[in-house]
Amino acid sequence: MRVCGVELSANDANVCLLSLADEVFQIPDCRARKFSLPKNADASDLRYFQKSFAQLVQDYKIDKIVIRQRPMKGKFAGGAVGFKLEAALELLADVEVIIMSPTEIKESLKRNPVLVPMDETGLKMFQETAFNTAYAYLMKDKYDL
Repeated sequence: MRVCGVELSANDANVCLLSLADEVFQIPDCRARKFSLPKNADASDLRYFQKSFAQLVQDYKIDKIVIRQRPMKGKFAGGAVGFKLEAALELLADVEVIIMSPTEIKESLKRNPVLVPMDETGLKMFQETAFNTAYAYLMKDKYDL
């Protein structure tokens, strides 16, 4: 199964592909690490973002998109543009989109810690949360106690 972990941060969607096959994790090379939307985005910008992401899903044969949930209010609340990005991803056809809460991610990582240091994965530091989201999702059902 190949999943795409997504962290929405301001105007960006940081992504990380992760696959699990025969009990082995792989981080496939991906042409995009981040998708951005301009601050004053209009409908055409949002459609372009959605089309670009849909092409990524098709090209890399992604089975599921796993988005790290953001609070709607409070100190760490997401902005309006981030919620537009989330909606655009949720409306993609031919791919299942899952929203995972930070609590679920934290619990899964606690039970099934990542055994490889982040700097050895070949990912950029801004992709760490997206990686953790994808990893936590794949480990959630497979190796829970």
